[in-house]
Amino acid sequence: MQKSCYFCTENTDFIDFKNIEILRNFLSGQAKILPPRRTGTCQRHQRILATAIKRARFMALLPFTNK
Repeated sequence: MQKSCYFCTENTDFIDFKNIEILRNFLSGQAKILPPRRTGTCQRHQRILATAIKRARFMALLPFTNK
């Protein structure tokens, strides 16, 4: 069974990097970005999601790594 994209079901075009509650759902335990086959996100939203996570890391809202 194929997973559905969370952002397509919510009709989201813009993923805000300041909304860390949603972004943490797409990070692993070591703060790595999870692949789309694991989360079910479509290709378009996976690219936007990766950019939002990288911006949140740069603004120190999310960690680069967990120790």
